[in-house]
Parts: sequence; C-alpha cells; structure tokens
Amino acid sequence: MKRVLVTGADGSIGRAAVIGLQKSGYDVTGLSLRYDHTSTADRPLAGDARSAKDVAAALDGVDAVLHLAAIPHPSLGTPEEVFENNVAATFNVLAQAGQQGIDRVVIASSINAFGVPMNVNEVQPAYYPLDEEVEADIADAYSLSKSVDEQSARMAWRRWGTNVIALRFPLVKTREELFKFAAMAERDPSVMAREGWAYLDLRDGVRAIIAALESSAGGAHVVGLAADDILIDRQTDELLREYAPTVPLRRTVTGRGSLVDTTRARELLGFRPQYSIHDEDQVVSAVTT
Repeated sequence: MKRVLVTGADGSIGRAAVIGLQKSGYDVTGLSLRYDHTSTADRPLAGDARSAKDVAAALDGVDAVLHLAAIPHPSLGTPEEVFENNVAATFNVLAQAGQQGIDRVVIASSINAFGVPMNVNEVQPAYYPLDEEVEADIADAYSLSKSVDEQSARMAWRRWGTNVIALRFPLVKTREELFKFAAMAERDPSVMAREGWAYLDLRDGVRAIIAALESSAGGAHVVGLAADDILIDRQTDELLREYAPTVPLRRTVTGRGSLVDTTRARELLGFRPQYSIHDEDQVVSAVTT
C-alpha cells in the first residue's frame, strides 16, 4: 500500500490524517469540497464525495481509502440534508472503491451510531461499558446516517469483497480543544453522560486510522474507540451513581476508567490509545492488562 485517498481532507481529522499518513511514508490524494486551509496532500483535489465522477477520478493510482467526508453534526443541516449527504457519500465512495478493486477502506463512523447520545427522548444506554453491539435507539438523522454507513460497509464487503473498517469515533479533538470541552462537561456532566464522557486525543485518532488501514483483517468490522479514561476529572463510578444510576455496569470500572469497551480495537487492530487529557506525560498504553 503506497497511496491513500482521504476524503474530507480539509476537515479537522482529515488534515491531521493527511499529515500522519505522510509521516508514515504514504503518498496522499486529498478530496474535499473546498480547501479553507493549505493541504499538505501531494495531490489535493476539489470534488464531492457524492459524485461518482469525482471519486472515480480521485481513486486513480490509489491503494486504499480513508473516507471522512460528512456533515459531522445534526445541527449543520436539515435532517434530510444530513442523512442524504452522509449516506450517499459513504455509499458512493465504497461503490467506486469496490468497482475499482481497492482492497481496503476505512470509514468514519461515530459513537452516535447506536443513537442514544443524541436521542431527543429520555433514554439511557442498555449498559456500560459501551461496545459495538450495544442496543440501538435512534431518533436523529445524523446517528441514523452513521448506522446506515456501517450497513453499507457490510454490503460493500459482500458485493465487491472490499475489506472495510468503520471506526466509531467519540469526541476527537486536539489536547487544547479537549480542555475546553472538559470544562463545559464538568460544569454540567449530564450533557455527556449518555456517551460515557468518552473522548479521544486527535493524535490517537490518527494512530487508529493508520492501524485500521494497515490491518490485515478481512471482512467488514465496526470498531469502537476511546481514550482509556473519561474526559471529566472525577471518578467514573461517582459519575455513574449520579447521572446513570439505573444503567447496568457489565464490569468494574476504577478511577477515571473509560466507559467504552475497546477490546476489538486492541484485538483486531493492535491499537491502544497513548494520550490522556489528565496527564501530558502519561502514556496510558504502557499499562498492560
């Protein structure tokens, strides 16, 4: 694998992924509706991930695909716009890649794919820690689009034999941005309770992407991601007693332990997060389990 196509190359994760891939020795073709920032991709292209023509042209000479292009929040469009854009873009990228015989595609899913965090109803997760099989309860277009994207990945594998990994990202930001989100969440912890106060340092997000692209796993897989601790500087069990007292806890969580089960990321991708918002020098993955 030498050249990777990154869709959504001018997004916050996209820009970091392009740089990370290049540092790891890959050539990068970038595809974005527009570029508000200077892209480091050696082949930056302006185009729409929903366009068969644009994606087919961008795939020239490409060995693998990282699909990040999406409307990333339900507030950034009408429900129809969010759903139609996200689902059409993902299906088109998978279809074009499959038809061109590309073996590996990584797509950006979301912790919201099971629907509960953004649900307008008073619902709670079926259990903690959250895993890839947690029961879905979806009531918004963005969460639905990510759930459908995961189904599209399975279809691409069955139809074209394309190996696809859908990464369920939680809140992914730079360390500096995470501090701002942490301050807001600490003022009102209830706002992130239904996603288990999960987060991931952007540097680890890029590491997970590269691990997924380099994985030899065949088939279509959904992989949950999160840091090994929670965003808020409080004990996890204390937060659960206050904000999710009725949600079953499937295993003991100590300290600021994460409420996302990342077993699949470790076993399938060999990935463990390295960075914690709570200690710049702490390399969490150095602690073996």
